[in-house]
Amino acid sequence: MSDRPQIDPPYLLFLGDARDALAAKTARGVFVFRPEWCLGQLRLPGCKPRLDLPEMTVEEAAAKGAKCLIVGVANAGGVVSDSWTATLVAALEAGLDVASGLHVRLSDLPAVRDAAEANGRHLFDVRHPSQEFKVGTGIRRAGKRLLTVGTDASVGKMYATLALEAEWRRRGVPCTFRATGQTGIFVAGRGVSVDAVVADFISGATEWLTPENDPDHWDLVEGQGSLHHPSYAGVTLGLIHGAQPDAIVVCHEPTRTNMRGLPDWPLPELDACIEANLQAARLTNPDVVCAGICVNTEALAEAEAEALLAELGTAHGLPCVDPIRTGVGPIADRVI
Repeated sequence: MSDRPQIDPPYLLFLGDARDALAAKTARGVFVFRPEWCLGQLRLPGCKPRLDLPEMTVEEAAAKGAKCLIVGVANAGGVVSDSWTATLVAALEAGLDVASGLHVRLSDLPAVRDAAEANGRHLFDVRHPSQEFKVGTGIRRAGKRLLTVGTDASVGKMYATLALEAEWRRRGVPCTFRATGQTGIFVAGRGVSVDAVVADFISGATEWLTPENDPDHWDLVEGQGSLHHPSYAGVTLGLIHGAQPDAIVVCHEPTRTNMRGLPDWPLPELDACIEANLQAARLTNPDVVCAGICVNTEALAEAEAEALLAELGTAHGLPCVDPIRTGVGPIADRVI
């Protein structure tokens, strides 16, 4: 792995002036999966969402030991608002690093860049890889790997992967969560945002992210996009080939009627999705298997969710769970 500095916790989560919960999804994802890393939240006037964390200024957070301010906002265009600049500069002057997953680079903002240089702090633009990658080779490497895939984009692949990591660790199975998106990188402390890698190098970047390891060690790789989504299938395919997975877990949101952002494009059937991902994965690992199905049942009542999980599990002959509602124990049983 690279010697690039790691994003060190504890974190101060910056929600800026987010208008709704979706705009603060990055901060929420970090808080849900790494609550022990989160000291507090910082919200500007007009910010509507909030987390179950104390409100803090950057000075208060620094005094309590915070190491990094995480820009936990996802907005249209991925821009850094002018109204945030004073807070970002103050954080750097207080001794914190600053990390962002937005499209606009922190290092391209003169006031922020100058403050980081003056105070000897790091700026982490996690959406933009800081190293060059080689093309993928497909050469078999030691260690085991599991990759989450999906019937659509944004169906809970990161949540499923992190739930699997928690279950693996609970059982004492050696594993590493491998982040491939900006929120996941904040959770892991490092990773590669594969949707920002030049297409020819996506599989190579994924090989770099999931290197040779001990034979009994599992890399649990966060999936992106969907093979069935015309907008993102290319990223998904490179990730599949580079991960060289021994097992895939298919993620699904059952209430959707169309692919995200494409109202005229229906979701694939689950069996077609499973087979398409297995077929793609066999290029670099002929022995790959599907280990289970993770369903996001948040929009369903308890009884309805329970019935659906049972129905899908029976229909496909696989463990079928909701990572949040039921846990992923049955998938771990099948794999481990």
